[in-house]
Amino acid sequence: MSNDRRALIVLDVINELVHPDGKFAAWGYPEQVAKHKVLENTAAALAKARAANIPVLFVTVGFAPDYADWTPTSPLLGDAKKYEALGLGTWATEIHESVRPEAGEPVIVKHRISPFHNTDLELQLRTRGIDTLLLAGVSTDLVVLSAAREGHDRDFRIEVLEDATAAATAEDRAAALRILAHTAKITTVAQAFGA
Repeated sequence: MSNDRRALIVLDVINELVHPDGKFAAWGYPEQVAKHKVLENTAAALAKARAANIPVLFVTVGFAPDYADWTPTSPLLGDAKKYEALGLGTWATEIHESVRPEAGEPVIVKHRISPFHNTDLELQLRTRGIDTLLLAGVSTDLVVLSAAREGHDRDFRIEVLEDATAAATAEDRAAALRILAHTAKITTVAQAFGA
């Protein structure tokens, strides 16, 4: 398989989740991100992908200022409006500064867990001739799991860069990786891109 058919997708590595000042910090994300060196490993993956001319795409999650695109029925996202969290166009939904997009790298905005739901992610991938998705992001048990499963069902090959993912807890991450192994190849940044 040649590298020119792969794309690196960085999922929800946003300040609200991974920064200690984010509104979801109390859930444990920044601690787990630091423990697994997710920002460092994602930065390494980005450098390797860019050097090899592998397309890089970013995904962020958030809601309009009036929360018109928010879902009050979600157990996960339902309190976002109450706490004024995940506001698009704010620091909260910016990609963390250590792994920011470069000029020309698409940023897909989503309003639910799945990066494919009501977005043009699949179109962006198809127009680039991509057949394999290299997934990095937060959190392993939510957006990464969703991206892997939905990508699999759209006939993409899936590789999860496990050392570039984290969940709110170590238990959630481990459980997600076990489930992900049914539809994805679990690998590392070094294995995916070479040492």
